[in-house]
Amino acid sequence: MPKTGAHGLLYDEQVKAETDHLYARVRHVITPLEWPAYAPLIAAINRLKVERDAVILAHNYMTADIFNCVGDFRGDSLGLAREAAKVSAKVIVQGGVHFMAETSKILSPDKTVLIPSLQAGCSLAASITGADVRLIKARYPGLPVVTYVNTTAEVKAESDICCTSANAIAVVEAVARDWGVDRVILLPDEFLAKNVAAQTKIGIISWHGKCEVHEQFTADDIAEIRASHPGAIILAHPECPPDVVAVSDYTGSTGAMSDYVQRHKPAKVVLITECSMSDNVAADNPDVDFIKPCNLCPHMKQITLEAIYDALLHMRHEVTVEPELAARAKKAVDAMLALPPAPAGRFDPARRVPDTLELI
Repeated sequence: MPKTGAHGLLYDEQVKAETDHLYARVRHVITPLEWPAYAPLIAAINRLKVERDAVILAHNYMTADIFNCVGDFRGDSLGLAREAAKVSAKVIVQGGVHFMAETSKILSPDKTVLIPSLQAGCSLAASITGADVRLIKARYPGLPVVTYVNTTAEVKAESDICCTSANAIAVVEAVARDWGVDRVILLPDEFLAKNVAAQTKIGIISWHGKCEVHEQFTADDIAEIRASHPGAIILAHPECPPDVVAVSDYTGSTGAMSDYVQRHKPAKVVLITECSMSDNVAADNPDVDFIKPCNLCPHMKQITLEAIYDALLHMRHEVTVEPELAARAKKAVDAMLALPPAPAGRFDPARRVPDTLELI
């Protein structure tokens, strides 16, 4: 029975015993013939986690093998960082991209944070710098800066408050009320800003940042999906262009989309977001038919089982944030967390982006 897999690890009776229960979570995407190539790495990683006193944060966009078989916490970037801050583990392995690892370090400064691949960047986070934000603040004095969590630590450090795609509407309205203003700077995602602007009377000033996955979707794509799959429910992420939101059935964060499927159990559903999320939500909803228009994030896909194994084995690619910078960035995150809990923003597809939105 023993078979040699990646890194010379064997698929033997011990590995089989350690991993058989995990296979049930991924059997919809990994065939029995393929499983012996995955199982030895999964078993080795789960053993290393114990040895290193480590936890793995698995973002919704991780592949199913990582998300279901080695991830200790699963969800969106901020939720993962908050969970990791609560546990006693000494080491955090970020199953996600670099800005997420920075956020984990900001919220867990005394823990070792590892990123399995230094190539796991983000087009959206790379679209703006701290220097850009300082120039924006000089151009619009007296206006609060709301920064999406999908940004670097240096950008968060120049901001007044952070937001997520789930709470962006609530944060914009709260900060405008607290500052006594009718306009807010919302950075850096152009499409999130436009979609938020369509849902609030607060004026929005934003930036030309985009997610290279979500910007690819078009209204024509949605029309083609509806023609090919009559009755399918279309769920879109608010980083998608407004014309995609306008023709979708529901728009919300990754967590909101997952919750929608869990609550409503549509017969057929399409998640207009990164491709791997459908595989991960499908594991908890086996009776739902997932149609997958597949746009993969090349940065997320730098995180593999092999990379996680090497990171833990060699304790490499540690992510650090200069303490003064981390303290300033944490103030922006804490300002968001201090707000009263709010329901996920409702993106009404009938509302249009106002002409008052200003892009810098």
